[in-house]
Amino acid sequence: MVVIGAVLIAAAAVLAVLAARAVRRYAAQRGIERVRPRALAAMRGEDVTLTGTAAAGPDGAAESRLARLPCVWHGHGVLRHYWPVESEAEGGERDRRADSIAEYTSEEPFALLAPGEKGAAAPVLVDPADAEVIGADLALQRVVGRPEKGVKAPADDLLPRVKGRIWGLFRGETIEFEYREWVLRPGDPVAVSGRVELRGGRPVVAAPPDGRVRIERLGTAPGGPGAARSRRQALLFGGGTLASACAGLLMVLGAV
Repeated sequence: MVVIGAVLIAAAAVLAVLAARAVRRYAAQRGIERVRPRALAAMRGEDVTLTGTAAAGPDGAAESRLARLPCVWHGHGVLRHYWPVESEAEGGERDRRADSIAEYTSEEPFALLAPGEKGAAAPVLVDPADAEVIGADLALQRVVGRPEKGVKAPADDLLPRVKGRIWGLFRGETIEFEYREWVLRPGDPVAVSGRVELRGGRPVVAAPPDGRVRIERLGTAPGGPGAARSRRQALLFGGGTLASACAGLLMVLGAV
């Protein structure tokens, strides 16, 4: 009985070490899933994937260029639809084509909050410069026909709002111009992947040296199973430690 009790006490000591590690993992994972700046600051230089709610950045809510909508990120593009010259020369069926002549995405940082939080004094920021954005809402899609001789040109109030330069060879006969704009709004659930940097003491998820930030708009509110899994492990090891220690002590004391 004494030997068995001693073995159980030794097992309890081992389980106590594992339980302490599990508790530390749970605390760290909980901090990450709650998008706590302190937890993210400790991961400087590491690649992370965070889920949370998009919110306005340090400069406040942005406004999309074309649709004039409040947002945290926006991007737009212009397509030129045209009839190519070669199809006319061949005398066959005309083949409609389209070229991109303008593209732009915003680069102002926005905040990432834990689900249910309204705001924070110094939240974690996301740097969306040259980011891969997936699932953003198509907020505007408008087609404007080209001007025709003797016909009043359709109103094109979007062209002056296009950010950046217009490029392209403008081959063939223009049919129309198509404007499209995508946005991420405050409150949108998102998943962000990138590398943690510290800027002015504040954690920022930015692009790694060999890649891009990935921002995905989620269909439902984000949830994090990682902290729950760590919590179950901590409870399991803690319960095993207590049970082994109690059983071991009872057996040793009972044999004395």
